[in-house]
Amino acid sequence: MAAIEQGAEEARAKSGDSRLSIVFYFIRRYPLGAAGAVIITAFVLMAIFAPWITRFDPTLTDPRSSLAYPGGAHALGADFMGRDLWSRIVYGARISLAVGLGSTGLGCLFGVTIGLTSGYFGGWYDLLIQRLMDMMQSLPLLVMALVMTAALGPSLSNTIIAISIPLVPSVARVIRSNTLMLREMPFVEAARAVGMNELAIALRHVLPNTLAPLIVLATAQLGSTILVEAALSFLGLGVPEPHPSWGRMLSESAAEYVRTAPWLVIFPGAAISLAVFGTNLLGDALRDILDPRQRD
Repeated sequence: MAAIEQGAEEARAKSGDSRLSIVFYFIRRYPLGAAGAVIITAFVLMAIFAPWITRFDPTLTDPRSSLAYPGGAHALGADFMGRDLWSRIVYGARISLAVGLGSTGLGCLFGVTIGLTSGYFGGWYDLLIQRLMDMMQSLPLLVMALVMTAALGPSLSNTIIAISIPLVPSVARVIRSNTLMLREMPFVEAARAVGMNELAIALRHVLPNTLAPLIVLATAQLGSTILVEAALSFLGLGVPEPHPSWGRMLSESAAEYVRTAPWLVIFPGAAISLAVFGTNLLGDALRDILDPRQRD
């Protein structure tokens, strides 16, 4: 019994060492990707622990602190209503990540479903779906999101839906192209030979093999969704008040206070840039890892 427990402990130790070696290899081989992962992790931790790392309510106004300079009680300054800028940026990370992850997940869910069924079953269904995807892809992401948001109205849930719909065509195209290749592979023919149902083959054998390009695409699209949410909020069509949004913070300050209080523009703009930059760096690293053509 003691020998079994000792063997289990050794196995767990080796497993932990292997995970650490993978992490160190990733940092050494893809330093920019590791930097992107650190940036994204920092924003995630900010969003999770927002109540513990801020001193002020992000919606609390204080006329005495209007346009307060960075430093002192307000580390990054205060806006024209006396609201603490650091608190608004930290809580704004929650909005940006919620919209980014929600819209990316929803867009990937519909895109995978459409792309998998279109590529696997083909025929008139594939032809009809691809023409619909062509129509949707003819409009840029931001323009399509503007149209959807204007139709649905400004709210957090509507913003997620409005941004997710334009993501569907690109996901569907990637999944369809991989499905067209995978459905002719020998393991699919073997599954058919033993009498497996076509839908079961698509879900159990084809779908798992499309996850690698999907992960790369979803990571790249996460930065785009954060940027689109900021643009929609800047135009007044995104997440409404009282929710703090990086784009709305820029919209409220860019025109009137860019010279007298530049920190109101610099810090929210830096947060948007860092979030998008981090997702792009991590997405490039994941592409190099998961795409065999990129390997040495």
